[in-house]
Amino acid sequence: MAAMRLCPSLRHQFVPPPLHQSNRPNRLRNLSSVRCRISEPTDSLKLVTDVKERLENDHHNLRVGMYGKDEEDMILWFLKDRKFSVEDAVSKLAKAIKWREEFGVSELSKESVRTAAETGKAFVLDFHDVYDRPVLIVVASKHFPAKHNPSEDEKLCVFLIEKALSKLPAGSEEILGIFDLRGFGAQNADLKFFTFVFDVFYHYYPRRLGQVLFVDAPFVFKPIWQLAKPLLKSYASLVRYCSVEDVKKEYFTESTIPTIFRD
Repeated sequence: MAAMRLCPSLRHQFVPPPLHQSNRPNRLRNLSSVRCRISEPTDSLKLVTDVKERLENDHHNLRVGMYGKDEEDMILWFLKDRKFSVEDAVSKLAKAIKWREEFGVSELSKESVRTAAETGKAFVLDFHDVYDRPVLIVVASKHFPAKHNPSEDEKLCVFLIEKALSKLPAGSEEILGIFDLRGFGAQNADLKFFTFVFDVFYHYYPRRLGQVLFVDAPFVFKPIWQLAKPLLKSYASLVRYCSVEDVKKEYFTESTIPTIFRD
């Protein structure tokens, strides 16, 4: 299953440095291979079995199958997130499986999020960045919390996360998030939704968000960030303030620069 495809490496706080186009992919693979050698304990399969048994005994009502309590790929991923603590992985995974059911993740579709998607406020690119990561873009100036249905916005958010993760290449772990903050004003501020996005990643898609770019953030955005930052825990360290030119030069090739950054 593409959305939960695993690579045997732990989460890292890797913020890719500017590299020449020719050596970016090889550099990333080399870093990944080093992490793979040091991250996974030799008894990881036993730990997966331990988690499955605990989930079966303590959470027998949870679903089975894809994204269920017996899916070993997902169990291993949450074990890695919880530093291979069976107790912590069971707790976090049980909550994630319940959330998927209650939120109706499997029922989300293009049609179910059409109204929110047609605003153009968020979308997944058809191509990856130069580090071969799927890219999720949010256009903040098109988000109007006073006018839009927050439930619809949350559904669109989760739908796009699922879509981005489904595009992960074999052996890849993370996606890139880009917040286009050009034209952001007070009418676009939405602390509740902003924290929802990061909470979803932290609790239900752990270690899947590799980096977040805040592009051309205006002064009015800074107070919002200062309020949100303490709520985002370790995810705050993934954020980089940058310019459109930085995005174009460091994260895309001439042929893959997103249309919104070509003006």
